[in-house]
Amino acid sequence: MTAATPALPLGADPVVPSAVPHTARRHQDAGPAAPRPSRTFHGERLWLGVLVLGLLGVLLIAIALPVGALLGRSFWSADGQFSGLAQYMAYARTPGVAQSLFNSLWLSATSSTLCVALAYGYAYGVVRSCMPLAAWFRAIALVPLLAPSLLMAISLIYLFGAQGLLKSWLLGGSAYGPFGIILGSVLWTFPHALMILCTTLASGDARLYEAAATLGAGRWRSFCQVTLPSSRYGLLIAWIVVFVLVVTDFGVPKVIGGNTPMLATDIYKQVIGQHNLSMGAVVAMLLLVPAGLAFAAERHLRARQAATMAVRATPLVPQPAALRDRALLLYCSLVAMGLLAVMGTAVLASLVTFWPYNLSLGFRHYQFDMMDGGGWASYGNSLAMAAATAVVGALLSFLSAYLVAKPTGWARARQWLHAVATLPMAVPGLALGLGYILFFNAASNPLHFLYGSLGILVLCSVAHFFSVAHITQLTALQQLDAEYERVADSMGVPFWTVLWRVHLPVCLPAVMQVAGYFFVNAMTTVSAVVFLYAPETSLASAAVLAMDDAGDIAPAAAMATLIFATAAVGRLLIAALDGWTQKRTQHWRHR
Repeated sequence: MTAATPALPLGADPVVPSAVPHTARRHQDAGPAAPRPSRTFHGERLWLGVLVLGLLGVLLIAIALPVGALLGRSFWSADGQFSGLAQYMAYARTPGVAQSLFNSLWLSATSSTLCVALAYGYAYGVVRSCMPLAAWFRAIALVPLLAPSLLMAISLIYLFGAQGLLKSWLLGGSAYGPFGIILGSVLWTFPHALMILCTTLASGDARLYEAAATLGAGRWRSFCQVTLPSSRYGLLIAWIVVFVLVVTDFGVPKVIGGNTPMLATDIYKQVIGQHNLSMGAVVAMLLLVPAGLAFAAERHLRARQAATMAVRATPLVPQPAALRDRALLLYCSLVAMGLLAVMGTAVLASLVTFWPYNLSLGFRHYQFDMMDGGGWASYGNSLAMAAATAVVGALLSFLSAYLVAKPTGWARARQWLHAVATLPMAVPGLALGLGYILFFNAASNPLHFLYGSLGILVLCSVAHFFSVAHITQLTALQQLDAEYERVADSMGVPFWTVLWRVHLPVCLPAVMQVAGYFFVNAMTTVSAVVFLYAPETSLASAAVLAMDDAGDIAPAAAMATLIFATAAVGRLLIAALDGWTQKRTQHWRHR
């Protein structure tokens, strides 16, 4: 029996016959394999069960039980009495609740529509045109992924606030409120929509466009009747993803929302302002509803999405069209300059002595020890937390993906493991953070010692971003043919040897990408950890909020800029480490 060539991730070359271990070829020549000893088989099954149940227990503690504690607390009053739906009714009677819900929905819907429309034109220019510098435009549009949403909001204050450079553009209006929330949300969610839409537009069947041209359809009619229908699912999925990001975001409405109430800021007011954890749990559960519905709709759309590349499809290669390419080049240039200008404004404001009166440059705003928010220690905590999150998150998500994809035993436990691993996709960061308070701060919890430590911040950050990492690594592992496991079983090779010698080396590029994903998000997140840090474990993103609340906008811009720079450098270092490891472990990818 010979091992089938796997479909390798990242567009790699197939494994050549010489890459098959010599012992495996010798075994192939030796005839049928002898049955594995029963003791060895049962020992492996036992260890596999320990791994599956142990990791399932870890994920239950990190994800499911805090969410369960959040749900339970919403039915119990602050004095510890069971109240049923009384707190929900009390919150519904609170003045302004309907306005908060309405604002959250319409502002999120408006931001999503505007963001997806802008990103679709940008993605079309990057993927479907022959405009120059397309790769550079794509890279520029992804830069906001490295910055916290707070950076965009602070930049808008310097551009459209009371002392803003462009405040006259608002014609007497205010940047604080719906305008700032929508614009800030569009800016920081733009790269998320762009990635989905670039993937959607990257595949196309040239035969459809040839048929349209044969029937006399022009470029515009082909776009309306071929391109748009084939990308409708991508548009809907992008809209839903952006909607969830905006409706659960806390940073932008907190910094530039003004007096516009939203559900995300209501949770913050209930927990931080009034110390009412029970009512905060109620608001968090309400915030779960639109996020959960959007998540279910996104899963439904992905299941219904049809393939755009049939077996006999001809890949679409964009053809030059001078007028279209110039128009898209102009459009992408304007959008890219807008993104860079907004981010550059925050960087410039962090260096300006006194905006806008004294524009001399210096680093006085980077003296964080003289400001509220924890000083340079906050930055050090964020750096340590992000590094630990990258390592722990990448390893745990790889292990969970392996246990879901590759073993054959413990099927029911593995199904539960996958379900719990994908749960955080439907849980907003604020709700998860509040659940951590209710679960880990309980005196009866033996893990109470974690509360207030850096460890709970690492655990919460890993849980918050676990779903995407798990699914990414699951996709990489599923590309490996099951023949590897069958050959290993016939040879008596234990599963941990195959995991270490085959699965991990092959999937190492995906593991490194996931580590970079965890690092960047742990550096920039604020919603999941805003309730969990102690004075000695304050984080840089929380320091930005504290300085903004204190009116120190320039130091807040400086800390947000430092977060951005650190995320960028960290991502580059991880990419360099990825390249080094690939040179040492991925020789088999090249003939």
